[in-house]
Amino acid sequence: DERNSLVGSEMCIRDRINPLNANFDKKEFKELWRRINRKAVYTVDFATPELIDKCVLELDKELHVSPLQYTVQRGEQKNEAVYDEVKQGESFKVMESITASDKDSIRSTVKYDLIGKLAQESNLTRRTIAGILQGIQPDTFNQYPTNPEDFIAKATRLINEQKATVIVEHLAYDTIAGTHSLDIFTQEKRMLDLSKAGDKLNRHIYDYVFTDSKIERAFVNELDISEEVVVYAKLPKGFFIPTPVGDYNPDWAISFKEGTVKHIYFIAETKGSMSSMELRKLEQCRIDCARKFFGKITSEQVKYGVVDSYGKLMELVK
Repeated sequence: DERNSLVGSEMCIRDRINPLNANFDKKEFKELWRRINRKAVYTVDFATPELIDKCVLELDKELHVSPLQYTVQRGEQKNEAVYDEVKQGESFKVMESITASDKDSIRSTVKYDLIGKLAQESNLTRRTIAGILQGIQPDTFNQYPTNPEDFIAKATRLINEQKATVIVEHLAYDTIAGTHSLDIFTQEKRMLDLSKAGDKLNRHIYDYVFTDSKIERAFVNELDISEEVVVYAKLPKGFFIPTPVGDYNPDWAISFKEGTVKHIYFIAETKGSMSSMELRKLEQCRIDCARKFFGKITSEQVKYGVVDSYGKLMELVK
């Protein structure tokens, strides 16, 4: 049956294991892996008053709570309505709609433990949170009654961002004896839909690679045809750097031909935007931590950077 044979062929393409290939055994990749395969722990030493001062300034500047809104609709029931319309709430025809904001303090029986909630969401002590709330301007704090949930959510985000910034400023890495096992490259042996992985590759350690964006796919396509590149890998999730704002998994490890570039080994993070202002602050903090990590454990030959294209990568390694 022709149809069955086509379906069988499609299944073979879609559901396959993506094994490591001969590039994984190249001496250039082994040397790259030897240089970056380090584990480390971090220490942070900062004074609480510094964090409180930064949070107070940020909340006074950036905390803008949205007032509660409500919508009033007026309509008429249809002359004829079937059962399904009534069940789905479609038996009324909306004739008029108005949305208003309540900028006055709400009258609610719901009680919030503001200090406790902010302490829980930021992993700071109640004493530190109390110091922050006592330091902000009255106009800033007076936004709280207008929409407590929005106040808590936005204040939590701003406090966490300032905490991350302070932590990174005072963070230091120290290497430990442990290393990552090569098993992290072979742990995922499940069947994959390779029809979504693009064309078969020449210089990657797997025949196929899954990308998260068009930026990454274009980056892969150029890496794979570059005469300067010997071998490259999308680093598995098992390779991570511990940071105070969550484990960080860099995107790419690349080994160039010796003599073609200044930095033979490169760890790349691919982002659509190169501006630190456009990166989320917590994401930027993880990147800043990675810079400190690789600066501590690697030599001048290994470089870490954020790129948005192969052209930008070449600017950094030349």
